[in-house]
Amino acid sequence: MGTKKTDYQDDLIEWLKKPQNAAAYLSEAIEEGDKELFLLALRNVAEASGGMSSVAEKAHLNRENLYRMLSKRGNPEIKSIFNLLHAVGLKLTIEPDLKAA
Repeated sequence: MGTKKTDYQDDLIEWLKKPQNAAAYLSEAIEEGDKELFLLALRNVAEASGGMSSVAEKAHLNRENLYRMLSKRGNPEIKSIFNLLHAVGLKLTIEPDLKAA
């Protein structure tokens, strides 16, 4: 009983297959400061990167734990986020917030 994907969702997943698009998408989600939005963005990037099973295997995570980690109530450990990002060909970087200075 899955949810039917919309054309928008299909287009988004296709667009996220390019690493530079996935990186920009995740960066924007982080900028919003909303944990649920960031976890949704990570789910979409994982789907675009071969699906949850494939990404879980590459990230050395249990598939059920990956689903739980990326759920609305998920609270992933930073190590799990690093592993997930590495599995989809991305990395986390930190830069100064010039607007906050």
